[in-house]
Amino acid sequence: MAAFPQRVSLGRSGLQVSKLGLGSSFKAPTSSYLEAFDRGVNYFYWGSIRRREMGNAIREIASDGRRDDLVCMLQSYSRVGSLLTLFVERGLRSLGLERTDALLLGWHNKPPSRGVLDAALALKERGLVGSLGLSTHHRRLLPTLLDDGVFDIWHFRYNAVHRGAEREVFPCLAGRDVIGRPGIVTYTTTRWGDLCNPDKTPPGERTPTGTDCYRYSLTRPEVDLCLAGPDNPEHMKQALEALELGPMDPGELAWMQSVGEHIYRSSRTSSVMDGK
Repeated sequence: MAAFPQRVSLGRSGLQVSKLGLGSSFKAPTSSYLEAFDRGVNYFYWGSIRRREMGNAIREIASDGRRDDLVCMLQSYSRVGSLLTLFVERGLRSLGLERTDALLLGWHNKPPSRGVLDAALALKERGLVGSLGLSTHHRRLLPTLLDDGVFDIWHFRYNAVHRGAEREVFPCLAGRDVIGRPGIVTYTTTRWGDLCNPDKTPPGERTPTGTDCYRYSLTRPEVDLCLAGPDNPEHMKQALEALELGPMDPGELAWMQSVGEHIYRSSRTSSVMDGK
């Protein structure tokens, strides 16, 4: 199987990104983030939990004259416009950046308020923000925003346990060119580690690795990029290996879905976590 492409268009945002993105909430050392960047991973997601390891990597990349190769996504949970503005300005100062390539309005299960949208658009006008993105746990919201002209990037949960996007999001993208639809970024790829936990694997089945989980999500043609949360160099190694191995074949997909369905049925809170 061929490797995943090194760069793809992140929907109508126009950003050229790696198939794998890295989150800031985890504890992999700065050296691991720099290694990933050197191997082509350029989507760095500066989220709600911001560890210095990724921050150090972003500052080093930018100071080395490689800023143009980096795609930085800042996230904010702010529900007040003035706080959103303050959050972005402080975030940029902390990273030593003049602008962020994209701003993610985080965890909105209904359209953001007018005040938040106006503040986000004002940040774009000032040149501090490139594209706008939205993350949600209520996936049915997303098709209603398909042609809103505001959000160029969607973040939502998708993995072998929580496959609701196959019914609620992916169909609305059918028949659209990549540059004519929002960019698709998925997260919670290992289902908080459950997919890689031998105690949760059905009897007789091999336990997936992080590599398997990333390959599973990225095999969906609608998914432009999935986020990884490496806590150590081994986790980063597994994430990078997924890029080299490329898409799963039908047998591998069936195995992952079997493991995922077992975990879903075994958990009393699956439907709640699935955004239902």
